[in-house]
Order: sequence, then C-alpha cells, then structure tokens
Amino acid sequence: MGPVGDNRGIITEINVTPMVDVMLVLLIIFMVTATYISRKGFEVQLPEGTTGDEVAETSLSLRIAADGRMLLNDELVDMDGVRARVPAILAEHPGVMAVVDADRAVEYGRVMGLIDVLRSMGVRNFAAALEQQGDGS
Repeated sequence: MGPVGDNRGIITEINVTPMVDVMLVLLIIFMVTATYISRKGFEVQLPEGTTGDEVAETSLSLRIAADGRMLLNDELVDMDGVRARVPAILAEHPGVMAVVDADRAVEYGRVMGLIDVLRSMGVRNFAAALEQQGDGS
C-alpha cells in the first residue's frame, strides 16, 4: 500500500468524462457525414402542394422518372421487379407505407397502375410525395 498516513484510497468511481468526450466526437462525425448521404437515382420534378405533411422514413420507396424509369428503394426495376421484390419487404414490414415519388410529367394512369399492383400485393398504406409550395405571401 502507500506510506503511513496516506489517506488516499482506491478510486471506486467510474470516470465518465472520457466516455462523454468520445460520444460527442462520434456525434459530430455522424452529423457531418449525414449531410453527405443522399438518395441515389434520378431527379424527378414532383408536383407542388401546400397541404403535404412530413412522411417518416419508409422501407418501400418508389420513384418514377418522366421517361418511365422506376426505382424501388434506390434500385432500378421494372413492374416485374416490383412484383418480385415487394413480397419480401411486406414479409419483413407488414404495415409498411409505400411512398410514391412520381415526376409531374408521368401519366396519372401509370402511377395508379403501380399503386394498383402494390394494393393487389397487400400494401395498404400509401403516401404521394410532393414539393412544398410557398404560401404565396
């Protein structure tokens, strides 16, 4: 032990300061790198609206470009690809919400055809993406 008269005992408390420092550094790194994460794919010109609400992140995201290309969760697919991949997503997330981002130049019938296919496969919750329109003031 120590010399006679030494009142210092064994430290039994955990020093959390280094752990807090590391966590703060990790938080800063996460915040900086999160700004570089972006959606893959192609640009779509979404319709505009004033009454849209924020939609939580979903595991079933569909984008249709003006030229007809379609992405399912950032993977280029056709309608057969949608039919092949959606059952696995539904098995993993039964109450999943499908978010459809369609370019404003895409025909309404094409979007409704996609939604009809998804409904026939068991998807019951849908959201249509749009650009937030200014309030005009």
